[in-house]
Amino acid sequence: MAQRKKTVGHQARKRFGQNFLSDDAIIARIVSGINPRPGDRMVEIGPGLGALTEHLLDGLDGNLQVVELDRDLIPVLRTKFFNYPDFNINEADALKFDFNALADEKHPLRVVGNLPYNISTPLIFHLLYNIKHLKDMHFMLQKEVVERMAAVPGHSLYGRLGIMTQYYCRVQPLFIVGPDAFEPAPKVDSAIVRLTPHKELPHPVESLERLQTIVKTAFTKRRKTLRNALSGVIELEALEELDIDAGLRPENLSLAQYAALTNWKP
Repeated sequence: MAQRKKTVGHQARKRFGQNFLSDDAIIARIVSGINPRPGDRMVEIGPGLGALTEHLLDGLDGNLQVVELDRDLIPVLRTKFFNYPDFNINEADALKFDFNALADEKHPLRVVGNLPYNISTPLIFHLLYNIKHLKDMHFMLQKEVVERMAAVPGHSLYGRLGIMTQYYCRVQPLFIVGPDAFEPAPKVDSAIVRLTPHKELPHPVESLERLQTIVKTAFTKRRKTLRNALSGVIELEALEELDIDAGLRPENLSLAQYAALTNWKP
């Protein structure tokens, strides 16, 4: 039977979406996938009780930044890792935190975290929009969120999250983690994903805001044809010139085609 971490002494809070990792074998597998090395500038989002944190600190020679919102966990973390002088706790909401402040041109960030399900998507978008200072990201997410991020055109889960994530990053689902690896156990499976920013964007757009508008508009009406879903945002002439069938649904278009629509000029 796998060894499990004890999480007594702190009641997981639903409002923070807390589910603490407690399976040593899973923790070891996650750390192996992240492969922390001395000299890495790493940030852990939501360290919780520090189950993953202590292994990261060992790989990083103690140099780690964490972002934690639950103020009741701050003294727990300070006590547990008091003998690591380069361990820094940022008491903040990760959705509002300025990750760029921890990085520079020579030292991009490696970001890791067991992300609460209720904030995972907006937090990923927050990080993507600050991606110039990121080297890679490793997250524990709800399995369906990872599937959405990695989905290809034509798949039922393909949509805004997948397109925008793939615009910026290579998406690599690593492995699935069952509910029994957590305390308390969630009701769904989780998965580990690696996001590696592209060195050069494969399908750059002239206006990121316009790409976001087109994609968001399209998938708000994903059941409609492109002719109707993009009415008022994209002219029918654009679809014709780019040889895109106006009778297709939004989920049938590739990232390259959405980028082409974004860059199209009459």
